[in-house]
Amino acid sequence: MSMTDPKTLIETLAWRYATKKFDSSKHIPSDVWKALEASLVQSPSSYGLQPYKFIVLTDPKIREKIRPASWNQAQVTDCSHYVVLTIHKDMGEEWVDKFLARTAEVRGTTLESLAGYKGYIMGDLVNGARSAVVNDWAARQAYIAFGTLMLAAAALGVDACPIEGMVPAQVDEILGLGAKGLTSIAACALGYRSADDKYATLPKVRFPVETLVEYR
Repeated sequence: MSMTDPKTLIETLAWRYATKKFDSSKHIPSDVWKALEASLVQSPSSYGLQPYKFIVLTDPKIREKIRPASWNQAQVTDCSHYVVLTIHKDMGEEWVDKFLARTAEVRGTTLESLAGYKGYIMGDLVNGARSAVVNDWAARQAYIAFGTLMLAAAALGVDACPIEGMVPAQVDEILGLGAKGLTSIAACALGYRSADDKYATLPKVRFPVETLVEYR
C-alpha cells in the first residue's frame, strides 16, 4: 500500500476549506462516494462501539424540508451528498450486545469470551458515572468520524462543509429519528465547489504552530 508523503498531505489540508457555495450540477461519482462511505465505517470510536448512524440525504425533496431547519444554508440543497450525523440516544445494553455479537462474528470467537469486556463497558457507560453523559460521549465519537470524513474527502478532491447551524429537534422530526432512538448532532455537505465561491481563495486564518502546539 502506498502512503501519502508529508508535502502532499500538507497541501491537501491547505486546499480544504469549509465550502460555502457548491456547484449543484456536479455530483460525486459512485466509486468516490463508496470510499467516503467507507471512511465513516472505518473511523475509530471508543471501545469500538460506533454509537452512531449516518443519514445520507440524496433526495432533493427531503433536503428542501431540511434546509429551513438548517438556518436556510444553501449547502444543504446545492451539494451532491448531505450527511446528517446522528447518535443512538441514551445508548444502553441492547447496543452493547449488538456490538459484541458483531465482534464475535467478525473475529470468530464466542460471546462468553467477551463477557469480561461487556462488564467493563457496562460498568463505564451504561451503569457507571458516565451513563449520565453518555449522549455527550456518543457525540464525541461521531465527531471523530466527522473529521475522518472531511479528511478523506480532501484526499479525494471532494469539497466539504461541516454544519452545526441547524435545529436538531426539527431535523429529528423531519427525518423521523425519534422513533428510531436517534438524534441529530451535526451534518456535512459534500460535493464540488462553485467556481465563484470567493471563500475558496481566501487565506486560512490559523494561529501559528507555536501558539497551538506545545512540546514538553
